[in-house]
Amino acid sequence: MKQNRFFPEIYGNFGFGCMRLPMNGEEVDYAEFCRMADAFIAAGFNYFDTAHGYIKGKSETAIAACVSSRYPRERFLLTNKLTEPYFEKQEDIRPFFMQQLALCKVDYFDFYLMHAQNKKNYQKFKRCRAYETAWELKQEGYIRHLGLSFHDKAEVLDMILNEHPEIEFVQIQFNYLDYESDEVEGRKVYEVCEKHQKPVMVMEPVKGGSLVKLPEEADRILRDLNGGSNASYAIRFAASFPQIAVVLSGMSNMEQMEDNLAAMCDFKPLTEAETEALRKVCAVFGRLELIPCTACHYCVEESACPKNIRIPEILGASNAYESFHNPNTINDYRNFMTAEDHGKAADCIRCGKCEKVCPQHLEIRELLAKIAAVFDRQ
Repeated sequence: MKQNRFFPEIYGNFGFGCMRLPMNGEEVDYAEFCRMADAFIAAGFNYFDTAHGYIKGKSETAIAACVSSRYPRERFLLTNKLTEPYFEKQEDIRPFFMQQLALCKVDYFDFYLMHAQNKKNYQKFKRCRAYETAWELKQEGYIRHLGLSFHDKAEVLDMILNEHPEIEFVQIQFNYLDYESDEVEGRKVYEVCEKHQKPVMVMEPVKGGSLVKLPEEADRILRDLNGGSNASYAIRFAASFPQIAVVLSGMSNMEQMEDNLAAMCDFKPLTEAETEALRKVCAVFGRLELIPCTACHYCVEESACPKNIRIPEILGASNAYESFHNPNTINDYRNFMTAEDHGKAADCIRCGKCEKVCPQHLEIRELLAKIAAVFDRQ
C-alpha cells in the first residue's frame, strides 16, 4: 500500500467512515461490520473515523467490539470528534474525551477533530476553550493529530485557521456535485485549505448516497464510460485533488466495501473524459430541484424530533420523486411511515430543533411543509 504523503502512518488515501454502519434493526450488525473491517484492513488500509453521536452513540462501541478489541493498536488508526451538544463549559471536555476513549477501548486517538465547525458553534468552542483543551490533551499524548471538520462558507474556515494555526488538518464536505455549489462552496473551502497548507480529509464524497442512484440521463452518461460504478467515480473525483490526504466512505454493507476497495486499492486519478462526464452529470442535476440533504441523521439523532419524523428519509423520498417521477415513491413513503410508526411531514410542529443541528443549514420546516402538500394529501 502506497504511503500517505501527508501522514506516513496512514496507509493509502481511503478511510472507513463509521456513521452508516450495517444495521440489524436499531442495532449495529457486528458480524457484518467485522467482515467489512477485516476486508478493509486486509486490503492494506487502516483509517477509521467515528464520533460520539453517530448511530445514537453506537458507532464508538461498535469500533470497540469489531476493531480495537480484535486488532493490535498499531494495525489501525482511529479518529474521533468533540461535538457541540456534549459540553457546556471547558470543565466538561476532558471527562467527555476520556469517556470516548473508554467507549472505543483505546488509550489515545490518532486524529481528533473539533466537530462540524461553523460560524455559530465556533463561538461556543472559543468560549469553552475547546481548542486549547484539545491541545493540552495532545501534549499529554492522548491525541496524535488535532484537526477540525467544517460545514460553512470558505471565509469562516479562513477565519478559524487564522486564529488556530496549530490545526494540522481539515475535514470537509467535498464531492463533484457540491464543487461549485453556492451553499457548500466545495471548491472555495478546499482552496482555503490549500492556502493554509492543511491536508484535507474528505467526507460525503458520494453525498450521502445521492451520487450512487442517479437520474436516468445522468446514469447513462457514466455507464457510457464503460468503467466503474457511480460511487467509484465520485470517490475518485475527491481523491484526485493534490491536497487530499484521505477520502472517507460511510459503507453499510460488504458490497459497498468491495466496490470502494476496487476503486481505491489501485487508485488512479480521473481522466479528462471521466471529468467531462461528471460535468455533464452536474448539468443534469442542475435542471432538477433537489434538496441537498446528505442523510447524516444529525437532525433526528441530535435534535430528538418531538414528533418522531424521519426527516432524512422524507427528504430522500422527495428527491427520489423529483429524480425519477415514480408515483410508487409516494406509496412507499406512506407505507414506511405507517409500518415504522414515524411522524409524517405534515406532523411537523415547526419547533426548529432539527435546523439548529443541520450541517447543510437546510430550512427543514419549509421543506417538510412543501413535501406534505404532495406526499400527505389524500
